[in-house]
Amino acid sequence: MALLINKKCINCDMCEPECPNEAISMGDEIYEINPDLCTECKGHYDAPTCQSVCPISNCVISDPDNVETDEELLEKFVKIQGLA
Repeated sequence: MALLINKKCINCDMCEPECPNEAISMGDEIYEINPDLCTECKGHYDAPTCQSVCPISNCVISDPDNVETDEELLEKFVKIQGLA
């Protein structure tokens, strides 16, 4: 599933430059993740970089509105990268 940045976000600017798919951008109040571009870093890294660099515990969470399997995330990665 795609990830979601919740209201705990302090806008520290750590996550945006770390996203390999450029899925993170500043929203009206906090950073937001575009679920169409988020692959949870599948195809790039072993774990989502936004979660690993975020200084706030449980700020970047699974998005319950965008549930995807690992296979679907890898298919999205292939599509985004233009490998298909």
